[in-house]
Amino acid sequence: MKIALIAHDRKKDMMIRLVSAYRPILAKHELFATGTTGKKIQEATNLPVHRFKSGPLGGDQQIGAMISEDRLDLVIFLRDPLAAQPHEPDVTALIRLSDVYEIPLATNIGTAEVLLRGLDAGFLDFRTIVHELDERPLSL
Repeated sequence: MKIALIAHDRKKDMMIRLVSAYRPILAKHELFATGTTGKKIQEATNLPVHRFKSGPLGGDQQIGAMISEDRLDLVIFLRDPLAAQPHEPDVTALIRLSDVYEIPLATNIGTAEVLLRGLDAGFLDFRTIVHELDERPLSL
């Protein structure tokens, strides 16, 4: 799967701990990240990470574009809900795109762990379910 990893400044250390703890799972997948988050992940874990620009410089939008082009399968975005973000509209757009395109999105460590454990257990086959629902005739 293709997984995006994003973390606001005060959540970057938590992202490093998460990726380090789940390294065996994440190593099996293709990783993408915003600039600084990706650099810190690479330095801490030696995992290959495709890095985009920093979030405020357009990295969130680059990841959003991947979502809209059906090129991402999962997003872990550790947000800092207590700090104002200069690029808040981009953050909101990324969350909206995840909902529009049915992409699993974790915005906190608890949900991230559930998704990663589900991924490891083979439970994240949501695209098959979504496509099956799309093909069913509507009944009234």
